[in-house]
Amino acid sequence: MMDRWTVLLVLVCGGPHWVRSGCENRVCNPRMGNLAVGRHLRTNTQCGSASPEHFCNYDEDSCVQQCGVCDPMVAEQAHLPSAMTDSPFRRPPTWWQSAQGVVTEVLQLDLEVEFYFTHLIVIFRSPRPAAMVLERSRDFGQTWSTLRLYARNCSEQFGTEDGRRCTEKYSSARPCSGGEVIYRTLSPWDTLDPYGLAARAELGITNFRMRLLQPQQCPCQLKEGSASLPTAPYAIYDLILKGACLCHGHSDQCVPASGYQLTSHRGHHVVHGKCVCRHHTAGDHCERCNRLYNDRPWKPANSLTGESHQCAMCKCNGHAESCHFDVSVWLRSGQRTGGVCHCLHNTEGQRCQQCQRGFYRHPDRAPTASDSCTPCACHRVGAVNCNPSNGKCTCKPGVASPLCDQCKPGYWGFSDYGCRPCHCAGDCDPYTGDCVAGPDVDQSSTLFRVEELFSALTVPEKCVCKQQSLGNSKLFCTMKYSYALKVKVLAAHDKGSHAEVDVKVLKVLWSRSILRLTQGTLTLYPESWTSRGCTCPVLYPGEEYLVAGHENVKKGRLLVNTKSLVKPWRASLSHRVLQLRAKCN
Repeated sequence: MMDRWTVLLVLVCGGPHWVRSGCENRVCNPRMGNLAVGRHLRTNTQCGSASPEHFCNYDEDSCVQQCGVCDPMVAEQAHLPSAMTDSPFRRPPTWWQSAQGVVTEVLQLDLEVEFYFTHLIVIFRSPRPAAMVLERSRDFGQTWSTLRLYARNCSEQFGTEDGRRCTEKYSSARPCSGGEVIYRTLSPWDTLDPYGLAARAELGITNFRMRLLQPQQCPCQLKEGSASLPTAPYAIYDLILKGACLCHGHSDQCVPASGYQLTSHRGHHVVHGKCVCRHHTAGDHCERCNRLYNDRPWKPANSLTGESHQCAMCKCNGHAESCHFDVSVWLRSGQRTGGVCHCLHNTEGQRCQQCQRGFYRHPDRAPTASDSCTPCACHRVGAVNCNPSNGKCTCKPGVASPLCDQCKPGYWGFSDYGCRPCHCAGDCDPYTGDCVAGPDVDQSSTLFRVEELFSALTVPEKCVCKQQSLGNSKLFCTMKYSYALKVKVLAAHDKGSHAEVDVKVLKVLWSRSILRLTQGTLTLYPESWTSRGCTCPVLYPGEEYLVAGHENVKKGRLLVNTKSLVKPWRASLSHRVLQLRAKCN
């Protein structure tokens, strides 16, 4: 039989080939160790718990009986559960021992988080049990699964053959002391990536339980004819639950996890459960990407290929501290990028590449500067938006540039909907819409002077408007009007170089214009607006007229001048005008 110290050196110090240190661009693993160290290992019984107990056992080589006393009140005679997890190389060796006469004993270790569990080594001081069961939980004791059955006779004890589920290898009564029980979760190591989902289902553990079901006597006891003596209690030198912090190949160091409670141990390495994550990962187990590193989906490292599968930084142009992975973005990009930035600094877009509504990119600042998106100066009521590249305002209808903070001339009622046209031949009060007229009006603030607006009516000695007559069919036909409309006058505007009159077309009597004339709003262009300081023909805001006139083909404008036919609307005019046109044809 191999010396127990040799077994411990090989199994405790050795490990699978994938354990190595260093995380730079490669798989990395935290240090492995005994998960039971520094934690409370519970047992059902403890020798001497009621009163000191005498016990005897046999030395394997000489079959010499050795007896002693178990007394928890005396340090050298207290065989507590913690003795199973102190150093396996202590001299003299320490051990845990159950109470006398116990048939079924349970040892249980509860972990504060999920760990990787690779193999188990148990060194017995007493003869190994004739039957025992190893179990684990992955949900903190809510459910349990069997890892391995051990029996001197698997068929008799568990109703199954010696094989993968049950083994008879570790249930012999020999040696009487120092016999080992070994369990490996994965064997051989090369066949499965320890960070894959399949491996985690095999390796993950939150609770471990070992049930000792049947003690057996040492053969030395039978040899000396002492079979009538009681069977020795269970006793274990060392229990090593070899494992590591669960970090998915993204860490080589772990620290205490939340819920860890330190127990007294003698300076040996404690395997802690919270990873110090590398590869831009985060979480207690490096199970997700860091806040700003979600441009690719998180993946565990691959121990078989050595790929680290580092998380990729989102491209946020310096305007985000975090981002999230969006699978739809990932698929649309051909699986090149999937990060969506959580933008700051008044930016927006998948990569914070543009300014938010109401801000524009300052030309003198770097695109990555925190103040590169500057508030637009546009009025919040009068502006639709501002150009995000230069800050120029786009105004609502009837609102004046550059800041969209007031109505244009000829408009009134500044509001969320813009400004409304004045129903005047000239300007109107920008707040009430009342037409501007009278001698007290500020001449510099109005569109047209009063005498320009109504000179033919109020100053007849200065201006006399000669109206075209409908009685002379020959003259009517000679005019060859391009259009004849029934209109309602809405407003008039002085554009400096010319005037414009806004009308609503109520009916199209005929049209030879290149423009497609339909019912709705259009603009007429008076040619004689300022020729003599008169407004001939006179058009009253709010009134309806028959207007027949010509067009400027080059500019695409409908003209109104002294040759135009302008008459206050009457129902009979429509019939009369159409009759005259028929005669012309």
